[in-house]
Amino acid sequence: MHTTLKALIAQHPDAAAAIGAPDRTWLSYGGLRALSEQVKAELRASGVEPQDRVAIVLPNGPEMATAFVTIAQSATTAPLNPSYREDEYAFYLEDLKARAIVLAEGEDGPAFAAAKRLGMTILRARVPEGAEAGVFSLQADGETDAVQGEAPTETDVALILHTSGTTSRPKIVPLLQSNVAASAQNIAQSLTLTPEDRCLNVMPLFHIHGLLAAVSASLSAGASIFCSQGFNALNFFALMREARPTWYTAVPTMHQAILSRAGRNEDVIADVPLRFLRSSSASLPAQVMQALRDTFDAPVIEAYGMTEAAHQMCCNPLDMQKPGSVGVEAGPMVRIAHETENRLIDETGEVCISGPNVTPGYESNPEANAKNFFEAEGHRWFRTGDQGAFDEDGFLLLTGRLKEIINRGGEKVSPLEVDGVLMDHPAIQQVVTFALPHPKLGEEVAAAVVLRDGQQATEREIRDFALERLADFKCPRKLVILDEIPKGATGKMMRIGLAEKLGLVEPA
Repeated sequence: MHTTLKALIAQHPDAAAAIGAPDRTWLSYGGLRALSEQVKAELRASGVEPQDRVAIVLPNGPEMATAFVTIAQSATTAPLNPSYREDEYAFYLEDLKARAIVLAEGEDGPAFAAAKRLGMTILRARVPEGAEAGVFSLQADGETDAVQGEAPTETDVALILHTSGTTSRPKIVPLLQSNVAASAQNIAQSLTLTPEDRCLNVMPLFHIHGLLAAVSASLSAGASIFCSQGFNALNFFALMREARPTWYTAVPTMHQAILSRAGRNEDVIADVPLRFLRSSSASLPAQVMQALRDTFDAPVIEAYGMTEAAHQMCCNPLDMQKPGSVGVEAGPMVRIAHETENRLIDETGEVCISGPNVTPGYESNPEANAKNFFEAEGHRWFRTGDQGAFDEDGFLLLTGRLKEIINRGGEKVSPLEVDGVLMDHPAIQQVVTFALPHPKLGEEVAAAVVLRDGQQATEREIRDFALERLADFKCPRKLVILDEIPKGATGKMMRIGLAEKLGLVEPA
């Protein structure tokens, strides 16, 4: 197993295609290695040392992919969402203690203002006219002092991200070179990626899913990545025709949007056969998995990942997929822990993991580390916050996030179970079940749904449908029919805080 990003890329010296993009010439692996050396020289000339943190704020596309891959071979990368406001940038940049920030040439928006305010080194990414996909050069604004420094080692931090922070202050997750390399190889192995494979990337590249599953895993296998400017259901099939991928990876809401346009693009689906499709970062409804499989005539691989694991923990095998399951362990050891005691159990409980892809711990947060890590049976385990159990075949079935389990007067309700039942209703396209505060019971079950085009259903009809299939206490007492369910920055539907977002309760 290779233990640094540099070593991963170096093992494929003759691969012709690494990074592509619409209307751009492909960048080869040799070109990517040369770019890495150039970026290293430019970083050192700008005063950036191997342990320094470099924030990256670039639009989705080939330069964002190569900026992560090349900078991570010379310093610590910290990709940030390009749609943040100035105060959000100021918080994250200060929290990260970032030394420098990479911005597009001419960019003078909120990221620039926040970096200027903090006195950071501003590095401009300039794309030469007619350059191959992903090629750029870095130039500092103003004078800088040059430094020396070798490439980071396997124990240095390659990538630093924040947790989403839906219920508390975001935690800093450092991922070592060895964590990133291990995860990239785990993903490539579970998908049997080869140099003949090509990923069409539609995931945002400030997110672990896109950075590891699409980009790093492909590079570890000598495969290629066609980088879109982000997900857009309207041009997905045109990109598919141009890129001719063998696979793509996305969150469930993206897959559903693709399905909604698949009927008018059957010619593209036939012309560009996929070897498989991958879904991760949120639970894929069994009905959507089946529809994707029928539409693309290819295996649909649901995987289970999170930031602290450098993305992947479990994955459905290529030769056997179980709808509703996140698959078998695929890299780290995956076990079930008692939810309050630091011991492993053989029944439903909290999913925990241990392995070379797992972060060594949250930065400057001993309280969170004490709560989320424990020693048992000779290994150090990380508590994922997810509840689940293994079936007789070793497939992991998730009940849901522990903090999202609805406690209705002491009766526990899994939002995922309710989602699965409501998705069987012929008029429902999307659903997210969530907790609604209740003065006597503590919490009540609620659900937001989006109806299929041309379909109609009333709240009463949907609730009657659920009552025939669920115990009374699990049925949503409140149903909201929407044109669109609010989503996070990566396209995931968010359960926590949804009652507030929909105006069903007063903000806390």
